[in-house]
Amino acid sequence: MITRRATLAGAAALPAAVSFGARAADTPGVTATEIKIGNTMPYSGPASSYSSVGKADAAFFQWLNEQGGVAGRKINFISLDDGYSPPRTVEQTRRLVEQDQVAFVFDALGTPTNSAVQRYLNQRRVPQLFVNTGADKWADPEHFPWTIGFLPSYRTEAQIYAKHMLRENPNARLAVLYQNDDFGKDYPAGVRDVLGRDWDKRVVRAITYEVTDPTIDSQVADLHASGADTLLVAAVPKFAAQAIRKVHDLGWKPLFFMTNVSISVGSVLRPAGPENAVGMISGQFCKDAADPAWDDDAGMRQFKAFMAKYLSSADITDGLYVWGYAVSYLLWKVLERCNGGFSRENVMRQATNLKNLELPVLLPGVTVNTSPTDYHTIRAMQLARWDGRSWVRFGEVIEGVAT
Repeated sequence: MITRRATLAGAAALPAAVSFGARAADTPGVTATEIKIGNTMPYSGPASSYSSVGKADAAFFQWLNEQGGVAGRKINFISLDDGYSPPRTVEQTRRLVEQDQVAFVFDALGTPTNSAVQRYLNQRRVPQLFVNTGADKWADPEHFPWTIGFLPSYRTEAQIYAKHMLRENPNARLAVLYQNDDFGKDYPAGVRDVLGRDWDKRVVRAITYEVTDPTIDSQVADLHASGADTLLVAAVPKFAAQAIRKVHDLGWKPLFFMTNVSISVGSVLRPAGPENAVGMISGQFCKDAADPAWDDDAGMRQFKAFMAKYLSSADITDGLYVWGYAVSYLLWKVLERCNGGFSRENVMRQATNLKNLELPVLLPGVTVNTSPTDYHTIRAMQLARWDGRSWVRFGEVIEGVAT
């Protein structure tokens, strides 16, 4: 059963006290016929573009249930709208855990929203599994052993951009625009890791925006006036599209880096005007359904067949559907490895012991690797440049280690 409520229609790893011998029968949300999974997603609000991830999750579990589920159990996926509002996330997460009695929370989206419930879930020993954000804080098994992320680290991503900037122009003058929360702050932190004492010399302006702001036009104009020749933007899709349009309208031609969470053709580039983003650089870890280079790829054909059957009215160029498919596929593989033992402890054990796991829509050379002491699920990406029609990858797949 798939339930999507509200606005959606249609050691260092685990505490020594935790017993891996707990039976599934003792686990809330697990019965002989069902595994109940909770999720929060911004189906409304300023980050509602990301709701495509939740829709893909729900469709994937529909497919999985039609195949018989996992170990004879169907997935009951309960996805609630939090509007990208941390207080609402707290309310909805408590409902999932205390009323709906889910086995675990999976693929909840957003850095500020997940931050609001991280301590609560860890105190209750409820897995906060494959959080859909790249904040570095999700890889802290010593303090938060029940939380593991999914996306590549934002901080590592920013390090990759800073290094490329210096290769292209050792005398670059960088401007940074970032969201004023843990998501955004990882980007200047990553740049600082690379620049060190040269931060003041290379970064001419670094300013923030609030997710409640109506536009970021004034911030972009401010950065343009700084004289910067390089720009890094860490923004959610709504504001990423605004930034692209404003940079173009100003006639500004910086070396332009955009966070990889806001490079979807359907949700960012098309609203911004594809021609306005030509030359923009980002990092990729998934294949792009809008890129004809993958037309004959087996994994992409599998994804497109899935979309045609379960989300036929969706915009397949929206790369967020690929992300949802990838992380749901990953959870399926983790649940298979549980061998019918779906205690919360065993689910975390399997999720944190993955080696070179391939997913159909990850780029070649990008695999899933976790260990009890390293919760960085995906550590590699490849730079790509937008040419007006598709993302053109260049260079090698780069594996980074977050600081």
